[in-house]
Amino acid sequence: MSELTHFDSEGHAHMVDVAAKPATHRIAVAHGRIDMLPGTLALIQSGSVKKGDVLGIARIAGIQGAKKTSDLIPLCHPLALTRVAVAFETHAQDAASPAHVTCTATAETIGPTGVEMEALTAVQVALLTIYDMCKAVDRGMTITGVRLLEKHGGKSGSFVQP
Repeated sequence: MSELTHFDSEGHAHMVDVAAKPATHRIAVAHGRIDMLPGTLALIQSGSVKKGDVLGIARIAGIQGAKKTSDLIPLCHPLALTRVAVAFETHAQDAASPAHVTCTATAETIGPTGVEMEALTAVQVALLTIYDMCKAVDRGMTITGVRLLEKHGGKSGSFVQP
């Protein structure tokens, strides 16, 4: 396991200097889900939520979240993102799991540092937006399983979640 990079030799938090790192194509994919009542999922699928198109608005929110990651996470570098994609899948309740919506976000850049935080932030913000838009009918929704699925590019190479 590598050392933590956001601390200097005296143990103080600092922003990592990436000036000497080469610019490479970097991509990260993150995933998460929000569990809900079957009726809440039905409202989302039918477009009947009073606040509007839940998944459409959540997609835009996720993209905005990726773009604002460095404003939210103190030691993240601001990145020139070349692409952010946010996708959703709806899943009816079955014997194995409650009704839920999954979110997958992909972030890309060409630069000296990775886009994992941007992909993870996109997922979190998108799922929080779903919660916000549906909380009037289901305050028991649960956001779960947010994780990095894969990342590519840079000195550390590729990572794919087993």
